[in-house]
Amino acid sequence: MRSWSKNLRLKRSIQEEVPRASKNQRVGIFLDIQNIYHSAKHLYNSRVNFQELVRSLVKDRTLARAIAYVVKSETALGEESFFDALRKTGFELRSKDLQIYPDGSKKADWDIGMAVDAIRNAGALDTIILVTGDGDFIPLVEYLKLGLGKHVEVAGFGRTSSGKLKEIAETFTELDHIPRILMGIKRRTGQVARGAPPVRSGPPPRRPQSRQREPRRWRNETGAGLER
Repeated sequence: MRSWSKNLRLKRSIQEEVPRASKNQRVGIFLDIQNIYHSAKHLYNSRVNFQELVRSLVKDRTLARAIAYVVKSETALGEESFFDALRKTGFELRSKDLQIYPDGSKKADWDIGMAVDAIRNAGALDTIILVTGDGDFIPLVEYLKLGLGKHVEVAGFGRTSSGKLKEIAETFTELDHIPRILMGIKRRTGQVARGAPPVRSGPPPRRPQSRQREPRRWRNETGAGLER
C-alpha cells in the first residue's frame, strides 16, 4: 500500500514538471505516414494537406525537427512525387521497402524506428508531437512524459485513433476538425447523400402526349364507311 502511494506521488510530481505549451518551445513532429495516409483514404477518400497539418500543429512555436516514416512499394504509382511533396513541406524522410513473405503476407511498419528517433531527439526538444492513431505508441508516450518529462501531443483521425492514446497524451488533436487539411474529397462511386433523391441515368423521360381520338367508323350494308 505504501509503495503504491509513493509511486502515485512520484507520478504526480513528474507530471507537474512536464512543461506546458509556450511560444519558446522547440517542437519535434514524428509522422506515421502509413496510419495517417490510409485513415484519410478510407474515411474520406481524400489526401492530407501536410503543409496545413504542420502549420496547425506547430502554431507559433519553433519547429526544430520533422520526420516522416514511409514505406516504399514497387507497384505504387506517384510514390516519388508524394515523397517530394513531403520533403518540400520540411520533413526528413525515413524509408524502408515493403516486405513481402512467401505466403503472400506483407509487413510495413515503423513503430520501433519512430520510437527510437523520438527518444533520441527528446533531449533537444521541449514538445514531441506524434502524428498517429496507433495504440502501439502508448508505452512511448508514457516514457516520454513520465521518464523524460517531455510535453507530448498526439494528432490523428478521431475514428481510427486508439482511445487510450487519446487519454494519455497532454493534447490530442483531431485532424478531422482542422480546416483545409483534406484535399481532393470525392464521393465514392454509387454513394448517395442521405436524403437525396435518386439520380436517373440517361435523358429525362418524355411526358406522354395526348392523342386525339379517332372517329369511330360504321359500315353500311354497301360496305361504305360512315363516320359517327
